[in-house]
Amino acid sequence: MKFASFRRPDGSTSFGRVEGDRLVDLGTADHADLKAAIAADALTGLTGGGDTFALADVVLLPLVPDPGKILCVGHNYESHRQETGRAKVTNPSIFTRWADTLIAHGQPIMRPRLSTDLDFEGELAVVIGRGGRGIAEENALAHVAGYACFNDASVRDWQWHTTQFTPGKNFPGTGALGPWLVTPDEAGDLADVRVTTRVNGTVMQDQPIRDMIFPIARIIAYVSAFTPLSPGDVIATGTPGGVGAKRTPPMWLKAGDRVEVAIGPIGTLSNTVIDEAALD
Repeated sequence: MKFASFRRPDGSTSFGRVEGDRLVDLGTADHADLKAAIAADALTGLTGGGDTFALADVVLLPLVPDPGKILCVGHNYESHRQETGRAKVTNPSIFTRWADTLIAHGQPIMRPRLSTDLDFEGELAVVIGRGGRGIAEENALAHVAGYACFNDASVRDWQWHTTQFTPGKNFPGTGALGPWLVTPDEAGDLADVRVTTRVNGTVMQDQPIRDMIFPIARIIAYVSAFTPLSPGDVIATGTPGGVGAKRTPPMWLKAGDRVEVAIGPIGTLSNTVIDEAALD
């Protein structure tokens, strides 16, 4: 099944089940949003529903309302590790994003007024269903509620101010997540599914998920060893090679560019770049 967070035509917010070009409203007093439904382990039982809306008539919202943690894996494809010149490592490189950087499918990516070095990073995102600490690798996939597309749009000069990535990864309006959550049973075996990023229709990144240096189960086990994972937490699993910063000359995103992250059965996340308004 597929689930999305959205704003109803009357302006209120909810979540629902995606059925083709329609969305069945599932918001109730018990499960007001998608995060609450995930926490209650209720997704597989949500077969009914209330009002039905055309997807074209609602505004999609960032997939998980206010995730407690957004954890990102750096240099998790060999092609990207090589193009950045990073050394090989024996454990995943983890950095964090904040929830207020997230935007939904169809919402604009904001190029900050402080930089023109805005880059794209198409990724597979994992949304945690059953939380835990010290999750064993062999049991890790049982803790996954579903998958989504992610664009870890990065402000490179701020990312490279020091060896710490945090500033360049947390500008407002730079973390696109969506368009919806696809449950593991519907996603199927993702090993041969490709993560493809297009800018204005031109393919920039294209690599199968099986090429991850650290697979999903290993990432979940590693992360949960040092921090408890909770329902609704998001893990972005890393980007393939082909980022704009490592092209000759570099290819930075500019206002009007459309970035699409397509991941087979997970869907296509699409966002257009705008410039951040100058402060008064």
